[in-house]
Amino acid sequence: MIQYRDWDIRDRVCIVTGGNAGLGRATATELARRGAQVFLAGRSRERTESAVAEIKDATGNPRVDWLTLDLASFGSVHACADAFLAKGLPLHVLVNNAGRSGCGGLTNDGFELVFGTNHIGHFLLTMRLLHRMLESAPGRIVNVTSLSHRKLKSVDWSIASRATPTSFTWPHPTYPVSKLANILFTKELAHRLAGTGITTYAAHPGVVATDIWRVIPTRLQPVLKLLKPLMATSEQGARTQIRCAVAPELATESGLFYADEKVRAPSALAQDAELAAELWRLSEDWCGYPSPV
Repeated sequence: MIQYRDWDIRDRVCIVTGGNAGLGRATATELARRGAQVFLAGRSRERTESAVAEIKDATGNPRVDWLTLDLASFGSVHACADAFLAKGLPLHVLVNNAGRSGCGGLTNDGFELVFGTNHIGHFLLTMRLLHRMLESAPGRIVNVTSLSHRKLKSVDWSIASRATPTSFTWPHPTYPVSKLANILFTKELAHRLAGTGITTYAAHPGVVATDIWRVIPTRLQPVLKLLKPLMATSEQGARTQIRCAVAPELATESGLFYADEKVRAPSALAQDAELAAELWRLSEDWCGYPSPV
């Protein structure tokens, strides 16, 4: 358990995508432990309902629920947003945590699967929920990213519409691009939300032993077995995104990149304001949904 005793968030309503396993579950559990009303958004109703029940038991907080969400489907994203908005609740914290790696193909709407899930789906979900967050301000949006973005020296956004092979490739070609997009989205969102009371954060959890490794090729499994004891647990990896979501001292910070619970410098590419604005315009076009800000 993270030992920050002054984080009382009993008046907060939170959504965590990918909240039924790994980092998302650890994040949802800690938010619930501190008294927030928490919604776990995930693809599998069975797994998500099971996680909800176990979090309720572990934290003693009955205000934990689930939302069905497949970020690779615009229809599912819209349905998830509609389901939450219909509840008439405020929304104070959105943790865009869910992610894919090591899988090929396209989303339901024709975008490269990893990029479409990790960035485009989260962009649309955030846009759909933003009015409610603005009405509920102050609030925070946390986008979970990765240091892998530093591998990129340039970026070609046309990858969004090109399918990667369905067979696993290592490292995955679009994963770093999606993680760069998470940081640029955080940056541009902070710019557009300045003065509204909504702040944004890009959080790197470190190298964590989660289900994201389940698709690693058989030939690399022995290496993974050796490395796993050196990886962070989900609880350890979630510390940075939890701190970004609720720590009082971060309330005046926005648009920054965090690792090991501290502000860090992302790559030069991730700090490019023109690139961030370009990605925003493209994301609106991809989603077919105009930004409310």
